[in-house]
Amino acid sequence: MFENLGDRLQNALNKIKGYGKISEENIGEVTREIRLALLEADVNYKVVKEFINNVKEKALGEEVKNSLKPGEVFVKIVKDELVDLLGKEDEPLIVVKPMTIVMMAGLQGSGKTTTAGKLARLVRKKFALKPLLVACDVYRPAAIDQLKQLGKELNIEVYSEGKKDPIEISKNAVNYAKENGYNYVIIDTAGRLHIDEDLMQELQNINENVKPNEILLVVDSMTGQDAVNVITGFNEKLPLTGAILTKLDGDTKGGAALSIRHLTNIPIKFIGVSEKMDGLEAFYPERMANRILDMGDLMGMIEKAEGLMDDEEALKTAEKMQRGKFDLEDFLIQLNQIKKLGPLENILKMLPGAKKMGLNNVNIDPKQMAHVEAIILSMTPKERKNPDILKASRKRRIANGSGTSVEEVNRLLKQFEQMKQMMKKLGSGNFKMPF
Repeated sequence: MFENLGDRLQNALNKIKGYGKISEENIGEVTREIRLALLEADVNYKVVKEFINNVKEKALGEEVKNSLKPGEVFVKIVKDELVDLLGKEDEPLIVVKPMTIVMMAGLQGSGKTTTAGKLARLVRKKFALKPLLVACDVYRPAAIDQLKQLGKELNIEVYSEGKKDPIEISKNAVNYAKENGYNYVIIDTAGRLHIDEDLMQELQNINENVKPNEILLVVDSMTGQDAVNVITGFNEKLPLTGAILTKLDGDTKGGAALSIRHLTNIPIKFIGVSEKMDGLEAFYPERMANRILDMGDLMGMIEKAEGLMDDEEALKTAEKMQRGKFDLEDFLIQLNQIKKLGPLENILKMLPGAKKMGLNNVNIDPKQMAHVEAIILSMTPKERKNPDILKASRKRRIANGSGTSVEEVNRLLKQFEQMKQMMKKLGSGNFKMPF
């Protein structure tokens, strides 16, 4: 996500960090590189022009001139302008009592139906709501079946009346939700290959009949600058409350995200970062700017861990670490908790300075993690609690049982001992193993 843009911006900003004094000349040189980076990322040229003018104006001000570290002040100016461009403040979901109605809109192929499922999963997990998915895409072949399959996978009910009138389906679904205790209704509407009058009229009719609290437009980020035209076209006919950008994990330049809010005033509420059902993230302008500039996203890491990591177990483990009593049984528990967070390389990318440390291109073979797990599982409970008793014959048995080698067993034991000593020295009651 934004990797090429991030690399280009960071290279430009690293130059200015090295200057002891900032002048109009070197500001001009750096902003030229920033301009090219933004244009190549498919950011709208009007947005780029305004962005560069704002950066230049602030960079030539007294605050930068009088600063002891003008390069750092310049980086802050660029970051603040990026945040401003992305929308300043995040726009949360609208949730009202006793029931919230959400209408999903978008062109065909934008990922609307899948996103409806992801959103249902998210509101159930984050807000403890009871969602109902409504199948109103009655034209696209297999659209209803797709939504039903997602509902089955997520254990979320899907309301469907087959190929009947979408307006009537949506009205009936809302009544059904009221009668059956659902408090978050997500209406998956039909898409088209392009914006047309029939599509808009149908969406307007659904809007007038069920009066949704939220109308979210799902936009494929791969469409680049055309995403702005799609949003503008929909917003002229519907009172959009937000946009969801999908496929940001793909080969996308990311310019759409940097142009949308500024040109349409429609907030980006979520981004799709993977095809999996947990691949929907809330959009935070400041966090996104930090990611682009390699300043990390520690809050994002914490939120990923919340609800997945067992706090009580983590506290017990931390206390054991502090006392130097941490064993391989505890290590296995921590390993299984970390696996819940998803691919480890995605977590590493969220660390500040990840690119400088080369962590953004790390590929961690899941087999390595599996080998570690297999080795520990091949030990007896006594061996896990007392690794010191592992002599040659035991190690051979463990290697055979785990399908690994004695060398791998020795390597794990050595790394574990080093980690244990390090944890004991840190002595932090809140420290969680980063393996």
